[in-house]
Amino acid sequence: MPSRTGRPSLPSVAAAAVFVILAMWFGYRNIGLPPVVIVGGSGVAGLLFWIRTYRCGPIEPAVILPPFLLTVACLEAHMIEEYFAGFGPAMSRLFDISWSEQSFLLIFTFIGPILYTLTALGLFWRVPFAGFLAWFIFIGPGLAEFTHFIFPLLPPAVDPHNLAPITAVVGGGRIIANMPNYYVSVTGRYYFPGLYTAILPMIPGIYGIVKILRAPSHRPGREPSQQ
Repeated sequence: MPSRTGRPSLPSVAAAAVFVILAMWFGYRNIGLPPVVIVGGSGVAGLLFWIRTYRCGPIEPAVILPPFLLTVACLEAHMIEEYFAGFGPAMSRLFDISWSEQSFLLIFTFIGPILYTLTALGLFWRVPFAGFLAWFIFIGPGLAEFTHFIFPLLPPAVDPHNLAPITAVVGGGRIIANMPNYYVSVTGRYYFPGLYTAILPMIPGIYGIVKILRAPSHRPGREPSQQ
């Protein structure tokens, strides 16, 4: 719930911080360091923007809900390309981490849609914590998709000059099968799983960020915050 000043309450902020910490811990324990950087960066940025934009109460559903739904719909379409091109194993080879195809499906195909659905309901019902989750999606799976354009330029940490897919023990001591190599200096092709559709969630994600930042600070039907 909002605090008396209109900003998210201390328990809401604490819950958001715990969410970020748990997501970072889960990512590091099961995959490796890159998820910690991505989740941590997106979570901290989302937390700050959430506190700022929700200082006068929840954003009107008509403002935040459409770009959020468009972002997650485009994200799901984007992940179809990632799945067929082997995003998880490719990331494992690139960063020497244990991101298997199974963990990719678990996170993005099963857990993700549950989170997106509950967040959409929360935005519709003006639950403040849902605003944090929306910001997290706008910045992480939305805006941060530009990293797909960087990945082909990086030499893989595992057998970088071998063009063939390999099965090997990676960081964390796990065996990851069929890890493809998309290093452009070896393949001669500028590509990484998800690169072609990475722009899809970025467009509504950036649009949502801009739209929320431009939303009136005095929400309809609410008193202005006391500064």
